[in-house]
Amino acid sequence: MLNRRQKHILLKFFSLFSVVRGYNILIIVIAQYMASIYILAHNRPLKQVVFDINLFMIVLASSLTIAGGYIINNFYDSEKDLINRPIKSRLDRLVSQNTKLSFYFVLNFLAVIMASSVSFKAVIFFSIYIFAIWFYSHKLKKQPFIGNLTSAILTITPFFAIFMYYKNFEKVIFVHAMFLFLIISMRELTKDLENIKGDLVQNYKTIPIAYGEKASKVMLTILAVLTLIPTYLLLFVFGVGHMYLYFYLSTLLLLGFLVFIWISETKSHYLILHNVLKLIIVLGVFSILLIDVTVVLNRI
Repeated sequence: MLNRRQKHILLKFFSLFSVVRGYNILIIVIAQYMASIYILAHNRPLKQVVFDINLFMIVLASSLTIAGGYIINNFYDSEKDLINRPIKSRLDRLVSQNTKLSFYFVLNFLAVIMASSVSFKAVIFFSIYIFAIWFYSHKLKKQPFIGNLTSAILTITPFFAIFMYYKNFEKVIFVHAMFLFLIISMRELTKDLENIKGDLVQNYKTIPIAYGEKASKVMLTILAVLTLIPTYLLLFVFGVGHMYLYFYLSTLLLLGFLVFIWISETKSHYLILHNVLKLIIVLGVFSILLIDVTVVLNRI
């Protein structure tokens, strides 16, 4: 049995894990390695990619920076989250704001240290990334369009770090990035619809608040239709192996999303739609394995 002090420490750990969204970071780490093995460095031996110390440092620096980003975002959104996510917010508040800020600076410092072991360019890259996340949380997040655009760009930036490391400029990579960017943009806009109440109270000028729910749904419809462009290219122009199954499934899910978005009115409806988009993203990460199911045999 745990004593009171041990329970308190355990609760604080779960609180901090909730703040930095450790489950999201784990998915991003897996996605970075999957993208490296199957897309960005697909022509290199498997061991050379998996045991590349520089890649490991880039992934680690990305994880620390993202964790710091979640902390600073939580810091600025603490009042809004009390309205939009009351249960999660109560858990997050078990760790004081001062402690969160201390962790924020430590994580960013460690991220830069990790980047310095790769190159000076990596230090510059992650320093700019850290500043961009802070500026987004502090200023841009409350602005319509630019806030959504910045959030989507910041989300795919860790993959851009690996892209720059491998210097692989194949067209298929940009098409994959286009598909991911569009899905993330849809997720951000759906999240705004989900959080209208808290955003309105805290004077956030999001797209649903500035232009209305109908305009937001029109934009989501346009974004969903635009995903058909990279989907078509990946299915019929570029080779994606058995990952074609994922793109057919994601298209069906997006069709269901489009039907449901126009009859959605409540927070719970938008939460379901948000989770559908998250499912598409997570399935996409693990579906990368389907690009080459014989990778272990062929690239050892």
